[in-house]
Amino acid sequence: MLEKIGSYEAKTKLPEILRRVEAGEAFTITNRGKPIADVIPSRSSNGLKTQAAISNILRAKKDKISDDVLSALKESGRK
Repeated sequence: MLEKIGSYEAKTKLPEILRRVEAGEAFTITNRGKPIADVIPSRSSNGLKTQAAISNILRAKKDKISDDVLSALKESGRK
């Protein structure tokens, strides 16, 4: 169920509401108690996050680590 928020409150707290929507929350904006609009996270922003994650993984795969360096890293983490 979407959290209901009045149009006046939505207007005065828009930056906060947008931050919460970006974090995954959703709202129904009402006018005099009547539902007018739903504010939900954009699917395109999720796509951008996914693309960025894929790019980071592919970039990390390009950096080769030698077996000697990997062994040294493992040993230093065990101390």
